[in-house]
Amino acid sequence: MGKLNIHNLKKTISYLKRNGLRETLITVKEHFSPDTQDNYRYIPPEEDALERQRSRCFAQPVTISVVVPAYHTPERYYREMIESVLAQTYPHWQLVIGDAGEGEELMRLASAYGDSRICYHRLSGNRSIADNTNETLQWVQGEYIALLDHDDVLTPDALYEMAAAVEQGRLGGTGPGMLYSDEDKCDENGLTFYEPNLKPDFNLDLLMTNNYICHLLVMETELMRQLGFRSAYDGAQDHDLALRAAGRLMRMPGAIVHIPRVLYHWRCHSASTAANPESKLYAYEAGVRATQDFADSQGWKTKVSMTQHMGFSRTEYDPPLLAQRPEVGAVGGRVLGRARRIAGGMMDEAGEVQYLGLKDGYTGYLNRAILVQQAPALDLRCIRLSAQCRELFRKTTGLEYTEDGIDGLYNWRGLPADYDYAGMGLKLSRALREAGYVLIWDPQMVCDLEAMSGRI
Repeated sequence: MGKLNIHNLKKTISYLKRNGLRETLITVKEHFSPDTQDNYRYIPPEEDALERQRSRCFAQPVTISVVVPAYHTPERYYREMIESVLAQTYPHWQLVIGDAGEGEELMRLASAYGDSRICYHRLSGNRSIADNTNETLQWVQGEYIALLDHDDVLTPDALYEMAAAVEQGRLGGTGPGMLYSDEDKCDENGLTFYEPNLKPDFNLDLLMTNNYICHLLVMETELMRQLGFRSAYDGAQDHDLALRAAGRLMRMPGAIVHIPRVLYHWRCHSASTAANPESKLYAYEAGVRATQDFADSQGWKTKVSMTQHMGFSRTEYDPPLLAQRPEVGAVGGRVLGRARRIAGGMMDEAGEVQYLGLKDGYTGYLNRAILVQQAPALDLRCIRLSAQCRELFRKTTGLEYTEDGIDGLYNWRGLPADYDYAGMGLKLSRALREAGYVLIWDPQMVCDLEAMSGRI
């Protein structure tokens, strides 16, 4: 929300109605501060790189069917969508358009290109977006399916990057079942690009808070047909699909692949969810229900609810998370230092603190600083271990694991003042991951150093 425009004004008014003046002022202050202004520029691939992609010979090229459910698409958007597929450097594709509208305009436009890879079909009627997509799937001929909204566009290297990742996975012995890329937004004219969504590698717990996978999503055709789209989750049908696919694939190494490149431009206009969240409030409510259904399918006793930010949810565990999920070795939270700014907590594998210096109450990039997610490493000062990991804790740290009687976190207060909490947390986290455990970061768990000691 770092740009002052009509779409962000609508978002701000909507947020004010839901959350009140104080929360709105905090959000506006964060997103319009100099540190968070959107200075993003989409830089397309150089022409020589695109030419190399066009000339590459794949050993066993897969056909990617681009599935587009269409309904009363403005001709300009429809044309730009088709031409973005025609511009792909990877030639082995099929564009499958399922038109739920009544007119003949889209059919005539599709046929005007004279490309046999463009497959236009009239749907039996306009039902739910999930049902329309399911009907469109019957004409798919490729081994993989890419989902493309009727008013969005692909970058010219999108399908090449997906096909290259599939081939690399197959050469390594594992053909990916689901792939996704980074994305950004563009204005109605497709000229200005902003708000990039630069995503992490597969992160189940983050996916449970919101559909961070979103666009571009590619999936094995057989898997997508088996799972199908469920009209009960219309508006969040892609989120529901990604969660259920993750449920099948997440324990298979190499089955879920993230391509860290912007391959998809999500168009913002007055009716789009990207520009105006309230235009599809039902979609976010469906996302909460899809997440609840996924948690239920795993046998977890939970309650999923939306946060103050539409489209983002939180899962509360009835019995504690560590008691329900044996794959989780530890849960950690934020360490707040001077002026209640983040001084420790979730770290990357190199030990760099994520969201370092962020003020308490701020949400960070794409709200991720307030979202539960899997973490590479956790700080020792705000951590809780599962019972089966406490012996590993002793062997790794040389310390006995005891919990504070107040908050149930590891009781580190008797350690020397200059103890390297972050370094030892990094060492412990590495040992836990090597033992096969998952680490979870919950930003609602807080260790406030000033409140504990009156000083840093």
